[in-house]
Amino acid sequence: MKVRDILSAFNLELAAGANGLDREVTGGYCGDLLSDVIANAKSGSVWLTVQAHQNILAVAVLRELAAIVLVNGHRPDDATKAKAEEEGMPLLLSSAPAYRLAGEFFSAGITQKA
Repeated sequence: MKVRDILSAFNLELAAGANGLDREVTGGYCGDLLSDVIANAKSGSVWLTVQAHQNILAVAVLRELAAIVLVNGHRPDDATKAKAEEEGMPLLLSSAPAYRLAGEFFSAGITQKA
């Protein structure tokens, strides 16, 4: 499954990073503590978070994540969107809470690999 597939399948909005829509999605991760994401998110994961600042992009690039989904209606500022474009990191938006969206991802077979 590609990032572009989850964009439409889960009614997500693309905020930035369209150049990365062909990244392969191999899992998912929920977390708002950046150090936890660095320690535990696997490469290729889609990261669900409420964090909407530029530091999320550094974490996503470091861990080679497939995309970031901002949940609960959180929206990035212009500087964060510009950084996502620069990095080619898809930054997706959802009004859904992380728990519900994670359940939907899990039901669709997007799971965190051990």
